[in-house]
Amino acid sequence: MKRLVSALLSSALMFGVATIPLGAQTTAKQDMKDAGQSTKDAAKSTGRAVKKTSKKAVHKTAKATRKGATKVEKKTSTNPNP
Repeated sequence: MKRLVSALLSSALMFGVATIPLGAQTTAKQDMKDAGQSTKDAAKSTGRAVKKTSKKAVHKTAKATRKGATKVEKKTSTNPNP
């Protein structure tokens, strides 16, 4: 019984000591991976927002250009509408 207890205790200590340094290394590595993933996600989100805003601005500009062209066309036509 005494040998069993000492074997369990020593294996528990060995297992606990062996995992502490590996856990610290894995944590730092995982932190770097998480930071990189967060940066990637932020860049994608920003890119999508820029695309949406640019598209909106281009459409508004095109609409204003068409409106202005129609106005000029009406003013320069030989048969103006009353």
